[in-house]
Amino acid sequence: MLEVLRRVIQEVNGARNLDAALSTMVRRIRKAMQTDVCSFYLYDKELESLVLMETIGLRTQAVGRVVLPIGEGLVGLVAKRSEPLNLEDAQIHPQFRYFEATGEERYSSFLGVPIIHQRLMLGVLVVQQAEKRRYDDEDEAFLVTMAAQLAGVLAHALATGNLLRPALAGGQAMFKGVPASPGMAMGEAVVITPPSDLNSVPDLIPSDQDYEVARLKEAIGKTRSEIRAAAERLASRISAQELALFDVYQQMLGEAALADEVEKRIREGQWAPGALADVVRRHVQYLERVDDNYLRERAADIRDLGRRVLAHLQEDTPSTPETYPDNAILVGDEISVAMLGEVPRDKLKGLVSVRGSSTSHVAIVARAMGIPTVLGMVDLPLPRLGGAPVVLDGHRGRLFVRPAPELKARYESLIAEEIALSELLEHEQDLPSATPDGHDMPLMVNTGLAVDATALLKSRIGGVGLYRTEVPFMITERFPGEKEQTKLYRDQLEGFAPLPVVMRTLDIGGDKDLPYFPIEEANPFLGWRGMRVTLDHPEVLMVQLRAMLKASIDLDNLYVLFPMITNVEEVDEALRLLDRAILELGEEGITVVRPKVGVMIEVPATIYQMDALAKRVDFFSVGSNDLTQYLLAVDRNNPRVSSLYDALHPALLGALLELATDATRLNKPISLCGELAGDPAGALLLMAMGFTSLSMNAPSLPKVRAAIRRVPFSDAQQLLKEVMELDTPAQVHAHLEQRLDEWQLSHLMPPRD
Repeated sequence: MLEVLRRVIQEVNGARNLDAALSTMVRRIRKAMQTDVCSFYLYDKELESLVLMETIGLRTQAVGRVVLPIGEGLVGLVAKRSEPLNLEDAQIHPQFRYFEATGEERYSSFLGVPIIHQRLMLGVLVVQQAEKRRYDDEDEAFLVTMAAQLAGVLAHALATGNLLRPALAGGQAMFKGVPASPGMAMGEAVVITPPSDLNSVPDLIPSDQDYEVARLKEAIGKTRSEIRAAAERLASRISAQELALFDVYQQMLGEAALADEVEKRIREGQWAPGALADVVRRHVQYLERVDDNYLRERAADIRDLGRRVLAHLQEDTPSTPETYPDNAILVGDEISVAMLGEVPRDKLKGLVSVRGSSTSHVAIVARAMGIPTVLGMVDLPLPRLGGAPVVLDGHRGRLFVRPAPELKARYESLIAEEIALSELLEHEQDLPSATPDGHDMPLMVNTGLAVDATALLKSRIGGVGLYRTEVPFMITERFPGEKEQTKLYRDQLEGFAPLPVVMRTLDIGGDKDLPYFPIEEANPFLGWRGMRVTLDHPEVLMVQLRAMLKASIDLDNLYVLFPMITNVEEVDEALRLLDRAILELGEEGITVVRPKVGVMIEVPATIYQMDALAKRVDFFSVGSNDLTQYLLAVDRNNPRVSSLYDALHPALLGALLELATDATRLNKPISLCGELAGDPAGALLLMAMGFTSLSMNAPSLPKVRAAIRRVPFSDAQQLLKEVMELDTPAQVHAHLEQRLDEWQLSHLMPPRD
């Protein structure tokens, strides 16, 4: 049964569209379970009913005509209960409902299972038998497993608009991802093609078919030469059996069928890379479905050959366009900062990526530049997006492709309102961030990039609450030396002097790898990151500390921050290295002042070690992004669970209040530098808790300042008291929206659905 299940899943996943997938599935299930009928019912949200969409065994004229409200009939009962229903004689069940169009009066037994994706009921899968039959546990387990597999295929089809028609064939489609940088944008999708990725080759119409055919033949010739050379190099080092694989490759490339098929696609109007990718994918899908093990293994060979030929085809094909539209929304499998840098800043309106996270380097750069960005958009059909009109919503993590006129008009209005608000708030950005009743709330900025406009920011902030030193490490091909780092840090310290600059020591790991220092772990967020890395490599930390100290000479505005602290011993070791760096510089005749030192509170364990930490450090800085992630056990970069990540979760608010209360009791400054600080409502709560400063990305400053200048501190304290009595994140969000509405500040919040 497992082998049957595997083959069915492969066929369903390899189907050209949803219709084909459903047709394949119901036929394969009927055969595997040796039953008379297999049917699929889709839940229609607008009708709040189930519609028969595919069947083998019932009358085909019933497809699309049988509609069951939730709870009605046996199928409706399965959907309502969200659990399987297994009946030996369905017709005696009180919920049984007969539809003449189906011809199901001939069938007695019934087994139905719900199709559920991320808690949403999408449909029902049913098998039926003429004679009375109690489907056994193995049958039920098989159908439940098939329903679970179909859930993913169906959810993807619904998201992409691939339901009963080819994906994106002129209709509006909506995709969801992880919000990485707020804001909204409208424009044209520009797809960045990664090299040698058969699944990401865009569909293009060739201007010269003969040229495309010549390119193909040249690429195949180069690949044959490559493989021949590789075989010759390895001839004396591998066995004759392994060497025979190279002969198989040569035979595949030499067979006219593959090249002829690709050429035929080119003549039909596809450019060479797209035609090759189509043919290779089709062969691979066929081979992966066959019963013969030898032939199934050849699928990997075909895929590898396809990539090799594609690499040669792409040698003269730039991964990024030569010109860009005025309103470019950059879309790709994985967008790097280097790709970002190739787009003229005045033309870049938004970023969308299949991979990446809200804490990745490109997300950090995008937020600093104020570019709306959504990452982790796993369902994007990249080849069919190039040139499509799109709407990007960085607040909610959504991309609308070929938006309908009414949606387009709505977002035009929202974007215009956002621009008008920015212009309205601009005039007060040099005014103090103080409440109407006189409570000062210093606002700091997060930096670490060349794009940060020091001169403009300096008069508007209380300092730099977080300078990410890892960014210079991420854009080089090696660890930067002491002189390089000293210059970078000096520019930052001088640029913001006399304002304080909090420099966080190297914080890599998690999803921030260095290309020359890769960290591969099964669970990187709980692994080797932050201080765990640099304490294991004191030679790296010492160079960084020496550079910071030398950069601070005569400025005295350096604050050093240690990230990812789990226990007190790590702080003691880090301080020993700092003191050693000061001593070494003294021995070299360089006198430096010992800077103030702080620790990041982002691991939940540190919440309960505040007293011990206060004996050792001068200030605390809460990293609310990671603290939220660890406290709620949610990887916010995983689209499946990212909805559970909520910085306004009552448990997190309780932890933050406890931290602020402890810091006040210990007479230590405490700041917060996560995204919660950049949320106007969140900033009001943090101010009421007792945080002494808030640090955020520069684009968030205007709205946060506006909220603070308009809400008395006493009102913010009352708001905090009300919020702390609530039980769920939804209640917290609703209450904050209500209060900001009452204060006529709802325009400062992201637009609602």
